[in-house]
Amino acid sequence: MEKSKDWLRQAEKDLRHAKNSLKCKDYEWTCFSAQQTAEKALKSVYNKKNMEAKGHSILGLLKGLEELYKIPGRFYSYARILSRYYIETRYPNGFPEGAPMDYFDKEMAEEAINATEEILQWCKGLLNR
Repeated sequence: MEKSKDWLRQAEKDLRHAKNSLKCKDYEWTCFSAQQTAEKALKSVYNKKNMEAKGHSILGLLKGLEELYKIPGRFYSYARILSRYYIETRYPNGFPEGAPMDYFDKEMAEEAINATEEILQWCKGLLNR
């Protein structure tokens, strides 16, 4: 079932959540929501192409699109950053001590939003072709 627009709409909502979390200084949630934005944006492309998208790795999802599209080089760096935010932003056992809220800051959150915004815009462009 073709649901690429639904995937994209949810990605945009997740980005809005990331930006709201940044305003509230909930930096770990900003980073997680940014990861979710990129994941859902990329899965919208997979869905449009009737391809199966597996997992939550932004890096893996990008690599799966290499045969179809020229991936901007900087996206691989973004993907390595965002992929880490799937688990460690939410679970205290991702660190030797402390909770996720102790490990994320404004700079990391802003970087995550900037990275995911570029990926989201790229995916939107692919869907509009």
